[in-house]
Amino acid sequence: MSTLRSALTAFLMCGVMSAATVAGDLSKYRNFQLGTDLSSVAKQAGVDPSQVKAIQRRPALIQELEWRPQSLGPSAQAEAASQVVFSFYDGELFQVAINYDRHEIEGLTTADFVEAISANYGSATTPQTFAAAAPERFGDQEEVLARWQDPEYRFDLIRSSYGTSYRLIGVLKRLEAPVQAAILEAKRLDDQEAPQRDAARIASGEEAARIKLAKARLVNKARFRP
Repeated sequence: MSTLRSALTAFLMCGVMSAATVAGDLSKYRNFQLGTDLSSVAKQAGVDPSQVKAIQRRPALIQELEWRPQSLGPSAQAEAASQVVFSFYDGELFQVAINYDRHEIEGLTTADFVEAISANYGSATTPQTFAAAAPERFGDQEEVLARWQDPEYRFDLIRSSYGTSYRLIGVLKRLEAPVQAAILEAKRLDDQEAPQRDAARIASGEEAARIKLAKARLVNKARFRP
């Protein structure tokens, strides 16, 4: 049992960080440095920068780039990370979210995750009163299980309330407030301009219907015989 547990822990460690990363260095996920520019991250991940998605464009540009790590060759070590999402604020990496393959982490406990991640990031804080993470798009609630942080960076181990899905999320603290402010301002602008957009959409639809009717009239009038 001890040998099996050690093997599982070593396996997860390989999926979380590269061996070259110094223990306790919270500025990186594997070799990806928080605060790096988008083009450098894309090049390092081997992802075409054109695959980046703009989440919002004002008052600040927020973008996401998805990377799916893959094991190379039949003898390659198993890859636990199924999807990594890099988030950028005005071109600067402020967050990295790692989603794990459920089959590759099957059987692992929260303690296994904490043990493996702590080997790279140092001692974890066990959350007693941590606020729950923001609900997912479809209302799924998330729970913060453990936290590693220093004055500049933070990593949270999160578990979804649906099933046994785990995520590791790293953030650059100094950009948290600007990102949240930009998201709130973008929503305010969208809500403020919603009536004007709706009116323009209705007017556009009415104009399209009028043009279609006018074209049909020309055709049908020429061939109409009472």
